[in-house]
Amino acid sequence: NVPGTKVELTVSCRNLLDMDTFSKSDPVVVLFVQGSGSSEWKEFGRTEVIDNTLNPDFVRKFVLDYYFEEKQNLRFDVSHEAVFGAQDFLGQAFVALGEVIGSQRGRLERALTGVPGKRCGTILLLAEELSNCRDIVTMQLCANKLDKKDFFGKSDPFLVFYRSNEDGTFTICHKTEVVKNTLNPVWQPFTIPVRALCNGDYDRTVKIDVYDWDRDGSHDFIGEFATSYRELSRAQSQFTVYEVLNPRKKCKKKKYVNSGTVTLLSFSVESEFTFVDYIRGGTQLNFTVAIDFTASNGMPSHPTSLHYASPYQLSAYALALKAVGEIIQDYDSDKLFPAYGFGAKLPPDGKISHQFPLNNNVDNPSCAGIEGVLESYLQSLRTVQLYGPTNFAPVINQVARVAAQVTDGSQYHVLLIITDGVISDMLQTKEAIVTASALPMSIIIVGVGPAEFEAMEELDGDEVRVSSRGRYAERDIVQFVPFRDYVDDSGNQVLSMARLAKDVLAEIPEQLLSYMRTRDIKPRRADP
Repeated sequence: NVPGTKVELTVSCRNLLDMDTFSKSDPVVVLFVQGSGSSEWKEFGRTEVIDNTLNPDFVRKFVLDYYFEEKQNLRFDVSHEAVFGAQDFLGQAFVALGEVIGSQRGRLERALTGVPGKRCGTILLLAEELSNCRDIVTMQLCANKLDKKDFFGKSDPFLVFYRSNEDGTFTICHKTEVVKNTLNPVWQPFTIPVRALCNGDYDRTVKIDVYDWDRDGSHDFIGEFATSYRELSRAQSQFTVYEVLNPRKKCKKKKYVNSGTVTLLSFSVESEFTFVDYIRGGTQLNFTVAIDFTASNGMPSHPTSLHYASPYQLSAYALALKAVGEIIQDYDSDKLFPAYGFGAKLPPDGKISHQFPLNNNVDNPSCAGIEGVLESYLQSLRTVQLYGPTNFAPVINQVARVAAQVTDGSQYHVLLIITDGVISDMLQTKEAIVTASALPMSIIIVGVGPAEFEAMEELDGDEVRVSSRGRYAERDIVQFVPFRDYVDDSGNQVLSMARLAKDVLAEIPEQLLSYMRTRDIKPRRADP
């Protein structure tokens, strides 16, 4: 797993309970997290205590690693810091990190609960990716009329860049090459991450020293100047000239002007956008489900069937749907999921269909939430007859038609196909995938049951890009996962569900980014 993006959470509360007799409460917020696949809560950190307020805005922030493909549950406990360190409980809130990031502008307000019969107020969370940090700067500088330091030739100048730290100290962050024997050097352009230059704080001082290189390492100091990222970035429209000053000379010589000048010739910034940038910029993920209703799955009433649900356990299909759906629904704005079945004979006349709405509503096949999809799926099992053949292409083309309507990056579609892997229309499916690879969509195939899934592995395209009639898919959009690898012998479903969701969704961010990159679509700026 790639180390996740770092996300900074800022916490505020509104209308807290008042616990203090003589003044208002003195609130503090403690954040608890759950380990992956475990239900145990561990303390992650706490804010400072703010005295005497029911509407605190905390300064101390929580910085978390964020993984799209995991459900990262958070628990915030608010309490009043009473005398002698005792604490009065003011309420708590449970939230998944994905919900905060997926909510508008990365802001989420949640009611606090947990004090019986009392209204506990609300907690406000703001998620900010520690970014600026992904910008990369390229700049080029030259100098004029630097002081001559060498007895025989001219100087051999080079520059040293320092970023200032919170405590006023300086950390070296870049050295240019040495340009030999000149007082008017032109240095090569160089590239540096913004976080190295100023840790994302655009107004922080950047100090630059000019030295004359000496072979023995005792380089002579020519002078220095200071700037900031913000000032440097203005050079995109004009040359910026800095005076190089030597404080010692300045003190000694009345007529001292400077020790030369440095000119910023060019400055450009490239952004490396991330998945979070697009979600926060308003890109909506739209999730469609397609379930295999072919006879190869076995009669639903029979315990060996992959569609068989006992009173004690979900069927393999239902389990897969719930696991993947619960992760992705945090990112789906309307929580409405079009859901289809394929490969069944429908009542009343036994017509075979490869994309029938599970809710039986042709005009609006959307179900409310993953629970709604599960309900409609169970309803369909009771009314249709499992049949065949197993055709994927119709439902892929159906989602592709919807995806083709909006290609500006504001909508991205994910089709989840749950199947026993026995496919009948391999050629048409490959053709459909090649066409879909140019559209804002991804396909997740979850294979249930004991089959050898060679055909599904081939569609996955990780090893060999999918092709059809000499056309290759322009990007890899299919992720295949065999469900049996995630169900452990003890039937401990939760652990396997966490792992399943992780492996299923791990490729989606990169697939979304590859679409945006090939179309040169930048994330829209979230409103400040």
